[in-house]
Amino acid sequence: MSEQTMSPVTREEARLEAPELLSTAPQEVGERPVRGGRRRPFAPFVRAWRQLTSMRTALLLLFLLALAAVPGSLLPQRSVDPTLVTIYIAKHPKLGPFLDRLSGFDVFAAPWFAAIYALLFISLIGCLIPRIRMHAKALLRKPPKAPAHPARLSTGTMFETSAPVADVIAVGTKVLRGRRYRVSGDVGTVAAEKGYLRETGNLAFHVSLVVLLAGIAVGSMFGYTGKVVITDGGGFTNTLVQYDNFNHGALVKTDQLNPFSFRMNKFTATYQADGTPATFTADVNLQEKPGGPRVHHVVRVNDPLKIGEAKVYLINHGYSPHVVVKDKTGTVIFDDYVPCVASDTANLTSSCVFKIPDTGLAPKGELKVPQQIGVRAVLAPTFADNNFGGSVFPALRNPRLAGVQVYVGDLGIDAGTPQNVYTLNTTRMTLDKNIKGPNGSSTPILDPRNPKADTVTNLPGGLVLTVDNVKDYAVFAVKYDPGKGLVLLAAIAMLVGLVGSLLVRRRRMWIRASPSSSSGRTVVEIGGLARSGSLSAEFEDLVRRVKARLPEQG
Repeated sequence: MSEQTMSPVTREEARLEAPELLSTAPQEVGERPVRGGRRRPFAPFVRAWRQLTSMRTALLLLFLLALAAVPGSLLPQRSVDPTLVTIYIAKHPKLGPFLDRLSGFDVFAAPWFAAIYALLFISLIGCLIPRIRMHAKALLRKPPKAPAHPARLSTGTMFETSAPVADVIAVGTKVLRGRRYRVSGDVGTVAAEKGYLRETGNLAFHVSLVVLLAGIAVGSMFGYTGKVVITDGGGFTNTLVQYDNFNHGALVKTDQLNPFSFRMNKFTATYQADGTPATFTADVNLQEKPGGPRVHHVVRVNDPLKIGEAKVYLINHGYSPHVVVKDKTGTVIFDDYVPCVASDTANLTSSCVFKIPDTGLAPKGELKVPQQIGVRAVLAPTFADNNFGGSVFPALRNPRLAGVQVYVGDLGIDAGTPQNVYTLNTTRMTLDKNIKGPNGSSTPILDPRNPKADTVTNLPGGLVLTVDNVKDYAVFAVKYDPGKGLVLLAAIAMLVGLVGSLLVRRRRMWIRASPSSSSGRTVVEIGGLARSGSLSAEFEDLVRRVKARLPEQG
């Protein structure tokens, strides 16, 4: 419909409902010639900037960021478990190296992931700054003046009263302010509007999203996570060499970690009759600073130990047999509690690997092959029968160490290449089939709690392996994230902003009062417009309140 054929009411509504320019959508920038016939040199850059800082581009980048994070949940990540990455590459000799070149196993530290993250950051900030500026101006601007005939709007009414114009305007102003409208008065008119919190909530949501991304970035750059296995009676000091697995941000100084330490006095696990875990608790003594007092704490699942911004979580547990190896003269050459990894999470049947690098044995012949020893075994916390079908209960009721295999040769630990302490590479080792267990058995089943100490004999060089005890161990995860408080506040603000943008609705109301030339009374016109939703109920309530305060309506 053209401007000439548009009805007065439609033109009025179109003018009053014209949306404020709160969008930063890119607009075409023409390359208009300037002096000398030259074109504007920066026009392409301006177009590119407007395209990057549009809300459409921000949404696209947010979608790409979510899409880029998918491989991080499908593929093993070095930051979580480097061993799984090694196993994956070994199982997929063609696909694995290709994915590794694309940073598929370090997704969240990949350059392409960081590029999407940075572009999203820039896009959101560039999009929000002009919107915030425009919204601030809109909040300070007076409501639009009343149209010539408010009663002709889609929601409008008209009546007459004997009250003078000034009284009508005063009553209308009071009623509108009582309904939380922003009111602006003029001669014979009242203009009011409310609902700007809708755009405020929308902006708060997007600003909080930027803050949330910033909090995540801060935690990623300055935070660290690590895992450590501690056997009953053992301790931990927050230094790099104490961790079994450690991942840190690019700006973390590993020689300046929070200098706390703790000692685990006792780990306790209780189980229900069917073997389901009931409680896991770790009794520890914490020392927050060197030389400081030791404070007793009990760490439980989902109840971490808190040291400033760092938290220590109890995430797993298992068993550590006490392994002693002596030479033929009775000299102890290895003495340690060795953690075993559970292969059966229900009953904690565990796989054990003992590595004895210094056996004291002479090299073999002229090949100078190291005479190191590696032992494989299976630990059952509750042994059921002599056939060793695995553990039947997760608690230490009747522990046995079975399936003992002894390998002799090169463990590969002298090559300088890191290796998993829970796996045994037997490529350069030979299985010793001459070992003897208790009572001369060639398939030893050892009782770690036997007072006489079950042993494995007939090892090379007259070595004797003894397992004389078993203790609980706990796996702790140490997490330091300086951005988590910022992320929490941003998430709360996002929720509040989202609720506000969904529930608040824009409203405009006008009251015009003028004396009637025929009756000598005052003609009152009330009209309203809504950006979304129905205005009928609110408009009727407003009219009723105004009429109730005016005499003699007709």
